[in-house]
Amino acid sequence: MQARPNPLKTKSFQFALDIIEFNQSLIATHQYVISKQLVKSGTSIGANIYEAQSPESKNDFVHKLKIAAKEASETDFWLELCKVSPYLPDPTALQGNLVEIQKLLSASISTSKGR
Repeated sequence: MQARPNPLKTKSFQFALDIIEFNQSLIATHQYVISKQLVKSGTSIGANIYEAQSPESKNDFVHKLKIAAKEASETDFWLELCKVSPYLPDPTALQGNLVEIQKLLSASISTSKGR
């Protein structure tokens, strides 16, 4: 039996790939500190979502999703910084994808806590 598609996993994985690609433009402009921070937080979202798929308990599942949500908030900070700085590349497309992921995370956390 095939598992049903998990939009949160799929979107967070694609987002991590997009962050890695965006990171190349930061490296090209020698923005190494921002580059490192953004890659760490932006890819950690998906890593925590993936880890939540094998929880030890319901509380563990919610905890991992909450960590992913925190990483998403940090990523939002770095992307907003890129957006307003005239020296950094425009992350608008990434920000739209991040909002989708944040909404899915919020819904998943709320649903899990309600059960």
